Amino acid sequence: MGLMVLEAMLPLGIIAGMLCVAGNVQYYIHKAAHGRPKHIGNDMWDVAMERRDKKIVDQAFAPSPSN
Repeated sequence: MGLMVLEAMLPLGIIAGMLCVAGNVQYYIHKAAHGRPKHIGNDMWDVAMERRDKKIVDQAFAPSPSN
């Protein structure tokens, strides 16, 4: 059992390292292209998700029509 754990650690370490690299690559590419880091919540996807979330919350708390 101990050998199986050791065999699994290398692939898991590689996967974890690649996830960390993938997250930081976006930051450095954007900083190199624009000279500053990306502002959080300032792209089309973030704005669309904020709008969707606001609509869902408004619908959830809207008064329901009574019969």
